[in-house]
Amino acid sequence: MSEINSNRKIIHIDMDAFYASVEQMDNPELQGKPIAVGGSENRGVVAAASYEARKFGVRSAISGVMAKRNCPELIFVRPRFDRYKEISSKIQKIFREYTDLVEPLSLDEAYLDVTNNKKGNPSATLLAQEIRLRIFNEVGLTASAGISINKFVAKIASDYNKPNGQKTVNPDEVIPFLEALPIRKFYGVGKVTTEKMYQLGIFTGLELKSKSVEFLEKHFGKSGNFYYNVVRGIHNSEVKSDRITKSVAAEHTFDSNLSSEIFMIEQLEHIANALVKRLKKHNVAGKTITLKIKYSDFTQQTRSKTLPYFIADKGLIMENIQELLYQERMKDSVRLLGISLSNLNTEQKKTVVVQLKFAF
Repeated sequence: MSEINSNRKIIHIDMDAFYASVEQMDNPELQGKPIAVGGSENRGVVAAASYEARKFGVRSAISGVMAKRNCPELIFVRPRFDRYKEISSKIQKIFREYTDLVEPLSLDEAYLDVTNNKKGNPSATLLAQEIRLRIFNEVGLTASAGISINKFVAKIASDYNKPNGQKTVNPDEVIPFLEALPIRKFYGVGKVTTEKMYQLGIFTGLELKSKSVEFLEKHFGKSGNFYYNVVRGIHNSEVKSDRITKSVAAEHTFDSNLSSEIFMIEQLEHIANALVKRLKKHNVAGKTITLKIKYSDFTQQTRSKTLPYFIADKGLIMENIQELLYQERMKDSVRLLGISLSNLNTEQKKTVVVQLKFAF
């Protein structure tokens, strides 16, 4: 069994309401007001919400309709991903002045391994403070940070003193910190798993720790071993500057719901074009093709097929996507379609970040 590694110093930096904060920075008229990036009061999905909007229950991934209902004064702003990428690049540049071991999770968050850093500073806590101050002074935005011995604890800690704060969990504090932690705050434990743990009498890390690995594997499968280890402070996943690509995808949310497969094929052609461009850009191909369907009631369905050979050609992609589309009848009108290729022919490519296109 693995052992706890207390020698590493990991920082998790998480920008505060990144998309919304960029919009408020660029447009002073939006400062101090509840705004939602993405979506609209009629349809679409919220990509990010300002802290002023979050007070009303507006958050990412909820519908624009629900967001407006929660906050009648809400201002919807069209997302500008090119601008967010530009700002993110500036932030990443700051990170790399401290360490080459930077693992971006998205445009607005990343892990930094500062065990052996370029500044020669033995204090990860002071480094995190300095990095956050530089982001504020040079970019104009606030960030929060979590500092600890592994990625799992650092990720949880970064959420503790948001916004514009940080929390350090020292090596001797890790176990007490995890034992007292509500199970719903464990990174990777979603709503469904949380409810299942509640039913098993697991409400805190201490109660999770009391269960044997056999018990956890029986109830949670392969994840059981993960839960058994992380609650004991064991998470030796490295900070990898080049994360492996697992899939390449493209998707689109429509202005009006689609109810005919004929119209869906037309839209899937456009989505396939975008996918092929990304495949060529990153020089990858895949064996497993997946059709993603989100219905008007927000329920989601995926249909997949694994081929005996790699594909990246639009003709072959559309041939298989049409087969998946007609595999069974649609249960309702469709608001989003997506195509992804996984089971790729590479193990050393950087992660492909694909942003959802929002309808207005």
